[in-house]
Amino acid sequence: MIKTRSCLSIGLLMICVLLNPGTAKGQNSLNLILKPYLSDFNLPAIGAAVVKNGEIIFSGAVGVRKFGSNIPVTINDPFHIGSDTKAMTALLAAIMVEEGKMNWHSTIAEIFPEIADKMDSKVRAVTLEQLLSHTSGMPGDNDDFCNLLKASYEQEGNLDDLRYWLVEQWCKFPLASESGTKFAYSNMGYTLVGAMIERVNRETWDELITKRIFTPLGLKTAGLGCQSSLGKIDAPLGHLIINGRVEARLAGPNGDNPPIIGPAGIVHMSVLDFARWAGWNAGNGNRKPFIVKSKTIEKLHTPVITLPNKKGTPPGIPPRGKYALGWGELDVDWAPYPLMYHGGSNGLNLAHIWLDKNRDIAIVIVTNIGGEMGEKGLRKLASELYGDITRTSEGHK
Repeated sequence: MIKTRSCLSIGLLMICVLLNPGTAKGQNSLNLILKPYLSDFNLPAIGAAVVKNGEIIFSGAVGVRKFGSNIPVTINDPFHIGSDTKAMTALLAAIMVEEGKMNWHSTIAEIFPEIADKMDSKVRAVTLEQLLSHTSGMPGDNDDFCNLLKASYEQEGNLDDLRYWLVEQWCKFPLASESGTKFAYSNMGYTLVGAMIERVNRETWDELITKRIFTPLGLKTAGLGCQSSLGKIDAPLGHLIINGRVEARLAGPNGDNPPIIGPAGIVHMSVLDFARWAGWNAGNGNRKPFIVKSKTIEKLHTPVITLPNKKGTPPGIPPRGKYALGWGELDVDWAPYPLMYHGGSNGLNLAHIWLDKNRDIAIVIVTNIGGEMGEKGLRKLASELYGDITRTSEGHK
């Protein structure tokens, strides 16, 4: 019954916007739709936005920053977007390619020639494009990866120094498969891409993503790491379920992914800024700011490999479909053709981004809890929002 009421409400709201765009716009226009999801899926908070032709036509955020508290979230609160960061790292790499600082087939050995002789012979030939498409042949996040992350805390220097150290250590390990033949989701792979970008531009990835993506796109709430401040509940805290109970995590060492793997997933931003990023991509980069050429955006969005169907993949990792460069392509039963998609999670938060480039539609959804229930809730809401925006758009051209 909740589903029927929600669908009707979404449909009526969208008809109002399409007939008279000035009346139903507003940051809270989805709040009544979002509220049932809190109880239905045991979520502390949930936010969402719908973008059509580059304009945010619906948005909302409901719930609390900390489960069990009475501190409400706001539409401007930053939510963690996890691996949706990868598309931004891919765009940074594309900028470097357009500027002639490297190319899609640049190898790890070419970017780091001084340590090439220390690398496994096949690792040396791994390319930028293979790393971005998770087809490098490197294993997924295994024990070696986790051990290196732990050891990185004992290294000295800035984050670019630590990533360079990580390149030295990781590239000694052999590949798990032949490059370009199999898909293996690798956060390490994207960290290596970040190190490559740092080498060719002589700035940290953290500085570059701020200067080259956040600032030109006007993503004023965008930042890196925990979305809340140490000792404060000034943003939605991440949550997880332990022994059946929802537990909040304050900012701190266990509040996010290690910053060394930032290029793989440590960005946070508000629902509205996330929607601006999504809408820019849905328009193929043909709307200001013109960060790269539209054909470059198309390359980033073009699938490279088909994923094996796997059950039980953790939220944030593509379960099936195809993978491009920082983006997935997913066939769902509620859309007439595959949509561009990516999920993001650091275990404490979840984020979805959906693009229908044929209709210039983008949908973003976020929540501040990890786990399967949150994933189910976000997928259900995506289907309802997409179904109603496409039906009402077709009916009111």
